[in-house]
Amino acid sequence: MSDFLMKPKVDYAFKEIMMDEQARIGFLSAMLKLNPKEIKETQILNTNLRKQREKEKLGILDVRILMNNHTEIDIEIQLSAISVWADRALFYLAKMFTDQIHSGEDYTVFKRCVSISILDFDLFADESEFYSCFHIWEDTRHFLYTDKMEFHVLELPKLPKELREDSSDIELWGKFINAERKEDFVMLAEKNVYIGSAYKHLQVISQDDEKRMEYEAREKAIRDYNQIILEAEQRGEARGEARGEARGEARGEARGEARGEARGRAVERIESIRILIADNIEEGVPGEKTIAKLQKHYHLSENEAKQYYEKFS
Repeated sequence: MSDFLMKPKVDYAFKEIMMDEQARIGFLSAMLKLNPKEIKETQILNTNLRKQREKEKLGILDVRILMNNHTEIDIEIQLSAISVWADRALFYLAKMFTDQIHSGEDYTVFKRCVSISILDFDLFADESEFYSCFHIWEDTRHFLYTDKMEFHVLELPKLPKELREDSSDIELWGKFINAERKEDFVMLAEKNVYIGSAYKHLQVISQDDEKRMEYEAREKAIRDYNQIILEAEQRGEARGEARGEARGEARGEARGEARGEARGRAVERIESIRILIADNIEEGVPGEKTIAKLQKHYHLSENEAKQYYEKFS
């Protein structure tokens, strides 16, 4: 038997792990701070990669779960930094909420909707905690406006380096999702029975030839996309340097720091453009309208907007 193990933070692998009912119950009970016995039923609502077009390689792979027949949960993993992630999560949760009602129905049909974001980057730069939970509260008296929408964010880079005796189940799951070494999986499986079930399922799917091929194809799509981002960033940096040198701008450490900051902004900008294109295609917005939006929001020429649209559609 091969020692190969999929990385749970690759969204394909995580989706497959969530196919295991015990892993699903354990993860949800940790994130939602429930006793696992309170979770009577979980139903996977979607299992497919959402692609806007057949030729698109990356797509969006999230896990949608109906819990106890009254709570819809959307789980998404994002490995690349996106500055507009909060807006994106809000958009999809609002869409999940409004999609519940149909013509002729009243507002009693609405179920509680929960967004769980597992991020491999720092979303809240000024915060040190790896886990955050958000509800809609009154600003001064702090009472709940509604329990129908909530957001959970797990920032993997902020996980503590070492576990403690009193480490929470959320922390254990974060460590599991972030793990790559067999010894780390084994240690975590011994600490939590539900993670133990997830690890067993991970071992099974990692030895399945077809699933391994799909996993490796997904990893390649993510790498290819990251390479596109890197190359676009490098082209932009080179153009900026050439213009800067032509104007005789100062060199040295200050410029190096500025380039580093610009590089980060360039990556976020390109990712934001990709998301806008993907979201518009999913909503059925015609290409010419999407291109016009790109021109307006990102101050692009028509030709530049068309190039981005062709690349990411």
